[in-house]
Amino acid sequence: MKRIINMKFYQSWKGRNCTAGRDAWFCATVPGNIQKDYAVVNNFADWQYADNYKQFLDIEDDHWEYRTKLEYRKNDGERVFFVSRGINYKYDVLLNGDKIYSYEGMFRGFELDLTDKLMGEDEITVHIYPHPKSKRGEAGTRDEANESCNPPVYYGWDWNPRLLISGIWDDTYIETRDDSYISGAEVLTDLSDDLAEGAVKVSYDCKLPCEIILLDEMGTEVYRGTDKSFKIHNPNLWWCNGQGKPYLYTWKIRNEKEEVEGRVGFRRLRLLQNIGCDGPHTFPKGRYEAPITIELNGRRIRAKGSNWVNPELFWGEITSERYEELITLAKDCHMNIFRMWGGAGMPKESFYDICDRMGIMIWQEFFLACNNYMDVGNYMEVLESEASAAIIKFRHHPALAFWCGGNELFNNWSGMDDQSHPLRLLNKLCFELDYKRPFLYTSPLYGMSHGGYTFWAEDQGGDAFQQFQNASATAYTEFGVPAMASVETLKEIIPAEELFPIKRTDAWIAHHGFDAWGEHRWVSLDVFRRYFGEPSSIEEMVNKSTWAQCEGYRGAFEEMRRQWPRCSMSVNWCFNEPWKTCAGNNLIGYPTRVRPVYYYVQKALRPTLFSAKIGKFDWNAGETFEAELWLLNDSPEAVKGSVTVTASVGEERFDLLTWNASANANNNKQGPTVRFVLPNVADTDKVTLTLAAEDGRESEYVFMYKPEGAKNTLRQLNV
Repeated sequence: MKRIINMKFYQSWKGRNCTAGRDAWFCATVPGNIQKDYAVVNNFADWQYADNYKQFLDIEDDHWEYRTKLEYRKNDGERVFFVSRGINYKYDVLLNGDKIYSYEGMFRGFELDLTDKLMGEDEITVHIYPHPKSKRGEAGTRDEANESCNPPVYYGWDWNPRLLISGIWDDTYIETRDDSYISGAEVLTDLSDDLAEGAVKVSYDCKLPCEIILLDEMGTEVYRGTDKSFKIHNPNLWWCNGQGKPYLYTWKIRNEKEEVEGRVGFRRLRLLQNIGCDGPHTFPKGRYEAPITIELNGRRIRAKGSNWVNPELFWGEITSERYEELITLAKDCHMNIFRMWGGAGMPKESFYDICDRMGIMIWQEFFLACNNYMDVGNYMEVLESEASAAIIKFRHHPALAFWCGGNELFNNWSGMDDQSHPLRLLNKLCFELDYKRPFLYTSPLYGMSHGGYTFWAEDQGGDAFQQFQNASATAYTEFGVPAMASVETLKEIIPAEELFPIKRTDAWIAHHGFDAWGEHRWVSLDVFRRYFGEPSSIEEMVNKSTWAQCEGYRGAFEEMRRQWPRCSMSVNWCFNEPWKTCAGNNLIGYPTRVRPVYYYVQKALRPTLFSAKIGKFDWNAGETFEAELWLLNDSPEAVKGSVTVTASVGEERFDLLTWNASANANNNKQGPTVRFVLPNVADTDKVTLTLAAEDGRESEYVFMYKPEGAKNTLRQLNV
């Protein structure tokens, strides 16, 4: 929401660590995180480098304070408010030494009327307490998050270091208001069953009379009046990326002095039972595969996207410009959905505004992940406050597709179920405050899948191609293929003397190369050695692991598309990262470094493409190479075209066939299978299959090849 006329006054803040001996005042950045400010003034070593993040461990149980002397202008009759959109995590607000507000949580903002307490020379102090740490579970692990609404990722994850940050992390200021001030403005929309009539419901508070205006994207008025409920006929619909235009209307509420405005869209979204799944067809009816096919405006669509995580270690530094850059990359990658992973909390509201505009649907999880959250202490009270604030804050966004309790809560390491009180509470709140938007208890549910996460896994069926060709999930909502970061990134975070040969040092462990998820993740030296032998240089390790990641991710995404309509969603782990890692599954490196795999996923997610189903990554001379051809069409229009298929091994070329094909809207067409015997060609380690479409677009698959007599590095692994 944008306020056209306002009197906001941003303050200059100081901060301090209240622990004895550390209590000198320093300049504090707002929005920001106080541990970052403290680290800067105390000359902490670069926390991106080696294992320097551990500098923060010694201060994670300290108390902190912000302080500012108020500066603002006030006209007669105006009142003075202290406004904050978010402070993390448990805190008191004091005015001139007197406590005026206390809260636990980071996603509910507040507005405090200071007027009657002001003395002329006024000072606000924000005292922040240490982060809560549950005693249920292992100390120093994510178990400590299981009795709070803190984002669990603070406590350490396999791609985020342990870093318990605090502070005034979202927009915070002094605001002067008179009787013209418009507060609580919210505009919600609904659609009739035939999509022909849009209903608009407006709410706000103001002491002066206001008028309401609704404008289309051309600026033409479609409504002007004072009724807080009205309808418009044949509204333009909001569509996700690839299915149509994400059409947004502008609303304005204004009086003689004040005006606020925002954007809304008209769309109807439901979750339907997947076609071909095991539904409750017989009596007695019990558990069955959860509905996870998105129906948008009456059209079943395929969801393609990625898991979003916090793009910074210090959340207060996240800007709308960073959101814009990252979300644009997702849009250009033909994605239409983000799963907002529960362990990383919730972003600032500008994130949702940008997704509205770019047509990226949002699967929004609450702040629960991989723990058994229970009705203990004041947890339920805090959860209700935080969750209800988030629902009300974000429910007007057309991009918000559905709510979800959190990540992997029904797994054996969490131990929750649909009778767990926190999940029953979240279901209740979503129904009461946003009942038409779907709600899932957790991910995954029965029928859905998390994993695999490695290029090769014996216990999951083989390589990345075999794993998913032998799977049959309704939705793949986490899966990944790891690779090394670029050599440039590695040199920025790993000491030169440890760069190669790669060993299990503190720096490699800190940046999630080893012990992140099992001993070998995410560097995956064991998998590299299986395919390529012992690496001869860091450059070889980077290049060949990137090759496997690129083909593996492309093969996985294309296979999941071939499984439509039983499979209706593919969302990889993950899109971005909050700091520089030495290896991982992400498509975008920190801060916005596009990894080579991004372009392979971009090709795999093109709305329409000719695709080859290839059974494995590694091939030998004398084997019969097979590729099953498909025309994949996720677009809302029928398509047709032709593709010419060729292959090459070294200098030898094979002209295989030309296939003419057509596919209906949002449907696929299976085609012929091409086969040829791999010749024995020395001095090459690759076989290339090329699909050249008549429109000039091309897909080139490059796989591992071994001529006769080549050293066999393949080994059995249990990973």
